[in-house]
Amino acid sequence: MKKISLVIIAVAITCLLNAQNTQPGCFPFPKTISVTGSAEMEVIPDEIYVQVDLREYKKKGEEKKELDKIKTDFLANCKAVGIADSNIAVASYDGYNLSSIWRHRKKDPDLLASITYQLKFSNTKLIDELVNRLDDDATSNFSITRTSHSKIVEFRKQLKIMAVRAAKEKALYLSESVNEKVGEAITIVEPEESLSSDVLSGRYKSNSLAGVNVLSMKEQSSYGGIAEGGIDYRKIKLRFEVKILYALK
Repeated sequence: MKKISLVIIAVAITCLLNAQNTQPGCFPFPKTISVTGSAEMEVIPDEIYVQVDLREYKKKGEEKKELDKIKTDFLANCKAVGIADSNIAVASYDGYNLSSIWRHRKKDPDLLASITYQLKFSNTKLIDELVNRLDDDATSNFSITRTSHSKIVEFRKQLKIMAVRAAKEKALYLSESVNEKVGEAITIVEPEESLSSDVLSGRYKSNSLAGVNVLSMKEQSSYGGIAEGGIDYRKIKLRFEVKILYALK
């Protein structure tokens, strides 16, 4: 009998020590409610990443337009419209490293070298200003590769807080419908982040680039709103969900 009593006491102590766990037989909350809360918002991106491909060219009866000259003119145009050097980066150089390019050029002087830049813009007005200055013959591609926002981390945090509050509100009205009261939060589960447009791709078109796949500014306006800086690019849609388990009392 004494041994049985000791076993019962040991089991009771184990349950008390594991009161915060959900082990079978030891869960301290006999009544719970599990709810999901969500929140979403749309923001106009202020970070628009553009890829520009430049290539040497040669017109009939003229000398080849060298890449060095094309690069110099392009960077001068970027500076003229107000693009900071920190927002300009070389993405690739003819698909080779520099030494490979010049080795190929020695064997084939007519080889057309190319370079790809990545630019970051804050609005489409600035994009259009640059497009209007580009050399149409040298520009083989001008495309928007992705968009984001400088405060994207802050927006995510705000949405998660809003989702938790939405879950609490849902728990309150659901529990009241069965004459129960919401107690403490037992668990909060944050699923993987879901953004429908932290990365958005697309094509951009200006009439000055006859040979590039483009999208007119009027078509662009259907994606976003009108701001002081011109027509904005399509909005970024953010959405987050949380699952919360509450005790009922």
